[in-house]
Amino acid sequence: MVSIDKSKPVAVTGASGYIASWIVQILLEQGFTVHATVRDPNKESAVGHLKKTAEGAKGSLRLFSADLLKEGNFDEALAGCELVIHTASPFVIKGFKDSYEALVRPAVEGTANVLNACNRHESVRRVVLTSSVASVYGDAIESTDVPGGVFTESHWNETSSLTHQPYSYSKVMAERKAWEMCKAQSRWDLVTINPALVMGPSLTTQTQSTSIDVLRDLGSGVQKTGVPHLEFGVVDVRDVANAHILAGFNPHAQGRFIVNAGTSSLLQMAQILRQKFPKYPLPKTELPKWLVKLVAPFVAGVSREFISKNVGYSISFDNTRSKKILGLSYRDLNVTLWEHFDQMIKDGLLKSR
Repeated sequence: MVSIDKSKPVAVTGASGYIASWIVQILLEQGFTVHATVRDPNKESAVGHLKKTAEGAKGSLRLFSADLLKEGNFDEALAGCELVIHTASPFVIKGFKDSYEALVRPAVEGTANVLNACNRHESVRRVVLTSSVASVYGDAIESTDVPGGVFTESHWNETSSLTHQPYSYSKVMAERKAWEMCKAQSRWDLVTINPALVMGPSLTTQTQSTSIDVLRDLGSGVQKTGVPHLEFGVVDVRDVANAHILAGFNPHAQGRFIVNAGTSSLLQMAQILRQKFPKYPLPKTELPKWLVKLVAPFVAGVSREFISKNVGYSISFDNTRSKKILGLSYRDLNVTLWEHFDQMIKDGLLKSR
């Protein structure tokens, strides 16, 4: 059981990211000193929102330059910290030629570099790692083999690879590396947060996320003729940020925590959005799987293997541990979707109608 001294600084890696920015803001509002690592502390477009958050906050912010793939880059930021929240990870879904170099190596080596820095700092007592439900399961078809079709923290993604779902593969390999390194020592413990598809407002317009791609495709008219029956676990970014902080300071927190508010299909998302945004060309029907399988490689660059194993299946996640142990409460998914869609319009990612 680990108790963290709240007077000590908290390190947050990848601090300018979608989830991490909210973690930093909440910590600052609660009065913590935050050691935030970013690629370039002088790049205003990347860190300006963090500086703005720090203005008038009870806590204080210190920015540190760190590169995931450079050994020793995190040492300065971790000095004096008992709690390290490691969110930094490569985010590339498509457009790469070498999935190992683009995704797996930076995810695994980056995690190793941060944890090696933790090993060098006697002050570190707990690491909270941002993982993913992609580390829990690889394809929706796997739900047919789990009790009740519900994934729990006991499940691991055993099916993703460098050639099939390489992003998911990078997440599971990075988490496995973290547990391997945790077990090799006894000073600090590890807690992982495994969120589903993260949605909700961003603190910066520089954010890249799968949720932006999903909502842009739904709202732009690209999918107005219909969508495949694809289901996602969905969770608000602010709840994910809270989960990291609750996990960091809860002495009883240990192991993995699935963070998921509920399941929604693409069509259900469109129906929710239509309630508030009726002028947008949101899809009104689901396409037959045979048609999706036929056109997806050309229209969306998605493999037929992915379609076979993910379209038409229902998925569900057990979030009991996050509620009982962390005390996490979840926002209404309708509000999450409405607020995210509205922000995308304001940011110019979707045309105002």
